[in-house]
Amino acid sequence: MSLKKSVLVLVALVLLSSCEQIKSLDVFSKKEERKEPIVASVGETNLYLSELDEVIPNGILESDSIVLAKSYINTWAKQQLLLQKAEENISEVNSNKIDELIKTYRESLYINGYKESLIKQQLDTVISDESIRNYYENNKENFKLNEELLQIKFVYFGNDFLDKKEAIEKFKSNEEEDLEDLEALTINFKDYQLRDSSWITYEKVLQKIPPFRYEIKENLLKKSKFIKKEDSFGVYLVAVNNVLQRNDIAPLSYIENNIKQLILHKRKIELVRDIEKTLINDAIKNNEFKEY
Repeated sequence: MSLKKSVLVLVALVLLSSCEQIKSLDVFSKKEERKEPIVASVGETNLYLSELDEVIPNGILESDSIVLAKSYINTWAKQQLLLQKAEENISEVNSNKIDELIKTYRESLYINGYKESLIKQQLDTVISDESIRNYYENNKENFKLNEELLQIKFVYFGNDFLDKKEAIEKFKSNEEEDLEDLEALTINFKDYQLRDSSWITYEKVLQKIPPFRYEIKENLLKKSKFIKKEDSFGVYLVAVNNVLQRNDIAPLSYIENNIKQLILHKRKIELVRDIEKTLINDAIKNNEFKEY
């Protein structure tokens, strides 16, 4: 017998002997179909040892197991008592409404599960770059920004960095050779972004470059070849290469993944419509669906 099983059996025995609300039942009674220990009961509903086993983590102390088991049993008992009282006192009208809701929910689960299965089998998930571009061009007005975006180049090095002067000169330069020399120094940087042309939100810029939090926002939301900021941890060199304002059209590269999801969602809707139409047509053809 495993350690966890032994602990659970001990827990069950302690609970059975100490808790007046828990009945000592014969597990081999003809009334019970399940041949396993019962640790608690409310009316005709039983809580079995195997169900308690599922909520007791492996490897915990015996004392903790007992506390956790008692807590779970009390919660279970309260739920069962409330359920039984509700069933006893609910009106027939409300009971019928609940039964109808359960029936509707059950049917929805079956239908949605079946649809999802068909979607997984039949949905074309390959989206070409051309499809993405076409969708973007045809729906540009729907992609207006609700926050500012920036394209930046920056490096961040500590105060103990010895080649500060060289790094600043290379950073200011537009020459490819100087950029390559700067890349050779990145092993000494705490953070950097040199060739990445991705767009980043203004809020994320403030996270990457904390001293910018104390700058006037308008001063940062414009192109700038060189900005130098320092704090107690080091030096930030920043170039703002491009800026997009609120209500500008978002660049394709920034929303490409969103467009893919929109295209997939549209395909799902169209596929479900086709599936439903086929089901109706087949049912009519096979005399399974008739209107009177």
